[in-house]
Amino acid sequence: MLNLSGATVVSPTRSFSGNLFDTEQAKILVVDDHPSSRLTAVALLSVEGYEVLEADSGSTALAQVVETNPDLILLDVMMPGMDGFEVCRRLKQDDATRLIPVVFITALNDRRSRIIGIEAGGDDFLTKPFDRLELSARVRYLVRQKRLNEDLDHAEQVLFSIARAVESRDPNTGDHCERLVEVGKAFGEFLQLSRAEIRNLIWGGYLHDIGKVGIPDAVLLKAGKFTPEEREIMNQHVLIGEKICKPLRTMQGVIPIIRHHHERWDGSGYPDGLMGDRIPFLAQVFQIIDIYDALTSERPYKLAFPPAKALEIIDEETAKGWRNPKLIKQFREFVLTTQTNAIVKNFTAQSSVA
Repeated sequence: MLNLSGATVVSPTRSFSGNLFDTEQAKILVVDDHPSSRLTAVALLSVEGYEVLEADSGSTALAQVVETNPDLILLDVMMPGMDGFEVCRRLKQDDATRLIPVVFITALNDRRSRIIGIEAGGDDFLTKPFDRLELSARVRYLVRQKRLNEDLDHAEQVLFSIARAVESRDPNTGDHCERLVEVGKAFGEFLQLSRAEIRNLIWGGYLHDIGKVGIPDAVLLKAGKFTPEEREIMNQHVLIGEKICKPLRTMQGVIPIIRHHHERWDGSGYPDGLMGDRIPFLAQVFQIIDIYDALTSERPYKLAFPPAKALEIIDEETAKGWRNPKLIKQFREFVLTTQTNAIVKNFTAQSSVA
């Protein structure tokens, strides 16, 4: 697994020695409606030292996965009822099972079947009859990859836990992060951003202020105005956050949000004084969401502004040169569209009750 300093740490419960790459016995689930095919796979894998489980249908396989959490699934394609493609789709759509590698086992060798398998989320293909050496090599590689992915996923979850702990230090922000996640997803879809960009906005909602973990409470929780020295300390949170997240490759798309969400269009922001389009676009998008939420939320020092007033304040800041005028115009359209949709939805719901 990875630690926050960027070093690779090997768990003491695992060792690499010859072909025995992991001291933990891996579990393989073999899914096939033909007993003879399952028997062949079970025999070959048992010799390799794996714990082998069996399922004779798609529905049975899904139940087995929930119960046993296998490290890899060998999945027949052509099965009555629920075929292998549908089983794979369901597994990959579930956060609890998406990291389990799926190897399609099939007598089919046509291009169309492989494309369907890839679109369903399959990780590899093997053709009947099995080649023992190929089966062994592919299973070994995918089990190793699955456990590396789990370690990476666990490291990400640690970061999100730290971010939630940081938010809980400040009782004034309420569910700020959750609101940023919700609005970030909606505004990203409004702008027709890619799935990866929307994911980065969502992660940014949780992680943008993670660097505040390194800010002393005397500064972070101060009720009054900061002194110049305290402001300088507070501004360091974006750099601390970047250092925390930088070792993880999966966080590379979020780091520009963390570092640059306090930049300003005219270059008067921090930490780098970037101007205009030199500010990463997702940081610009996120900044608007962050500001809007702060304005429309109640704080000890202010009441929550209604959306119209919040947009007016943002327009004033844009006139000062702080925001991207084009993006602000799009955000205004988004807010007004969202409000209109909410009114229509509420009216429709009330009408149906009446």
